[in-house]
Amino acid sequence: MSIVITGTPGVGKHTVGKEISQKLGLEIIDINEIAKNSGLFEQNDESNDVDTEKLQEILRAKISNKSIIIGHLAPYVLDSEKIDRVIVLRRSPYDLIQVYEKRGYSDKKSKENASSEILGVITYDAINQLQDKVIQINVTSRDIQEVLERVESAISGNIDSEEVDWLELVTKNNDLKKFFAD
Repeated sequence: MSIVITGTPGVGKHTVGKEISQKLGLEIIDINEIAKNSGLFEQNDESNDVDTEKLQEILRAKISNKSIIIGHLAPYVLDSEKIDRVIVLRRSPYDLIQVYEKRGYSDKKSKENASSEILGVITYDAINQLQDKVIQINVTSRDIQEVLERVESAISGNIDSEEVDWLELVTKNNDLKKFFAD
């Protein structure tokens, strides 16, 4: 069984992935760690660019049928034939801004990540690349146990994807300027 945990930075991918890995006895494959150790990150302004083609080649060799793959780059570097289930963790952009402040992200980086979550970029790309294996889980206002239960249910195919529409919420709150650059 190969499970992917993906989502925007700050949604809890590593926390959830570690717990699920221990419970199911799956090896963790951390996409960012592999990219760093392989020298594939290139610093560019406030972000890291990655050679996704080279990373995809490396990951093909590492993914087994007993692994949990963690990282926001998953939709861009994985092939669907080796994946059983893709879990996209979603979190309120209001919560994410607080996470980014604690992490010391710049205002620009915070807005870029939060706006990506609002627009559902990773979800869209995951569905486009990994198709019907994708399930969204909204982690907002849920404790770790609740999230883990939902992820386990998603892995076993016992829940449907949750609809998440942050754009509607942010628009309703008249907060578009809060999250999107001028």
